[in-house]
Amino acid sequence: MNLENVDAVVLCGGLGKRLRSVTGDNPKVMAAVEGRPFLDVLMEYLARQGFKRVILCTGYQADQIEAYYRQNTHGLRFEFSREEEPLGTGGAVRNARCLIQSSPFVVLNGDSFCAVNYRALGEFHQSRKALASVVVSKAEDHRDYGGIVLDETGRIVRFLEKNNPVLSGGKKTADEVSCVNAGIYCFNDEIFSFMPKARTFSLEYDFFPGLVRHLFFGFLVEEAFLDIGTPERYQQALAKMKRPV
Repeated sequence: MNLENVDAVVLCGGLGKRLRSVTGDNPKVMAAVEGRPFLDVLMEYLARQGFKRVILCTGYQADQIEAYYRQNTHGLRFEFSREEEPLGTGGAVRNARCLIQSSPFVVLNGDSFCAVNYRALGEFHQSRKALASVVVSKAEDHRDYGGIVLDETGRIVRFLEKNNPVLSGGKKTADEVSCVNAGIYCFNDEIFSFMPKARTFSLEYDFFPGLVRHLFFGFLVEEAFLDIGTPERYQQALAKMKRPV
């Protein structure tokens, strides 16, 4: 897959209330990591992987994010899809539909990082003739995350809430593996016809569980993922990102 022709849609419109003690009034994705915004880590990685076109879904403090990336392009071409009111992760993707030019396209959370081989993700997605593929990883501490259960083919068979015993090694059927959502997705453009009618909705909670009866797969990676959703996770990310990504 030639990633130069694949759009990357980055969700960076969240309020980031839990991280306010760190960021103040700044957007969560602009939290400092080694003297640069956390979102720069993602942008530099996307550029190294071969992407050329990125759509930033902005909301809270949109002006700040948009002004920064008009000046700091990292060799990428940016488009901006602004939410005038919070739409949730699903609503944000649908709001960007008019700007998305490729099928498949990738979507990633702007407040987390996983060193995914995006070309391999695209090839996996296409080989399965998938409608949607989710990058899944094994978290160090499953208690903070919901879970995804895959069958032996990589197809997603169910979603689990936080603290479900299956995530801690509880009973699963043969050939199933439980893991966590790394916040990176590959979608065909047909995905929009499956989305809820509600203007505001979450991909993770309102949309994905209903896709399990369709061609919906998990792309399992060995790499851990980092997120900066809370001050504690932000500090963990700072420590780990002192090493090159």
